[in-house]
Amino acid sequence: MHIKATEHSAARGCLSHKAMARLITAVIALLAASSLAAQTAPEFEVATLKRSGPAPGDLININLGTIKNNKLTLTNASLSDCIKFAWGIVADAQLAGPDWLRDKSIRYDVVAEALPGAPREQLLLMLQSLLAERLKVTLHHERRSLSYLALVPGKNGPKFTREPAAPFPAAPIPNGFLRVAGDHISMHTLVLLLSRYERQTIIDMTGLDGDFGIALQWLRGADQPAGLDSSGPTVFTAVQEQLGLRLESRKGPLDVLVIDGAEQIPAEN
Repeated sequence: MHIKATEHSAARGCLSHKAMARLITAVIALLAASSLAAQTAPEFEVATLKRSGPAPGDLININLGTIKNNKLTLTNASLSDCIKFAWGIVADAQLAGPDWLRDKSIRYDVVAEALPGAPREQLLLMLQSLLAERLKVTLHHERRSLSYLALVPGKNGPKFTREPAAPFPAAPIPNGFLRVAGDHISMHTLVLLLSRYERQTIIDMTGLDGDFGIALQWLRGADQPAGLDSSGPTVFTAVQEQLGLRLESRKGPLDVLVIDGAEQIPAEN
């Protein structure tokens, strides 16, 4: 009987050691997951996110997203604009959610600073975390079949370089025309602007990284006022002749952000 009791006690001790080992393993895994989450959710050193104040006049200064010298800013931007900038999408067709996301009367100002040397991609991740923290944005990704324009290289390659583009004449932009011009424009910025101006989903498929000197001018395709000069190039012709790129009509699966929840009033900074 004494031997059996000893064996039973030893068995209980053995089980206790196994349970302890499992507990230690679980704690280590939890700490590792927490450490990984901290690494994959970087935060700004300083950040403010607040509702925009009323415009002082008829004109509104809108900044749809700028990153310069480790500083990220948005001004008078709708939540839709903030989300599109943070997740790198170009058109409303790639964003699904409540109508107020695009309401122009609900705008936000964001001013945030990161440590020197932080890459652009990390600042955008920080903005995603900031929107989740201050406006409680939650979302998921879906693949949906959409019609879009693909920006691709032309037959003879791009006509622009990383050097400053030749400037347009100092004269004002002609009525009915649109213009994109700058010495540090990425292909993502270019398709973002083209998408907004043309009100279409335009996806960068050029494979070109970095910033370039861009000078592009074309005749507005939609809502063209009557009586204006209509002899200018369309966006399709201008992109091909002035930039050496092409816009191709396509349809296929694209990433769509589906907003599951968000709040209009930001949490305190």
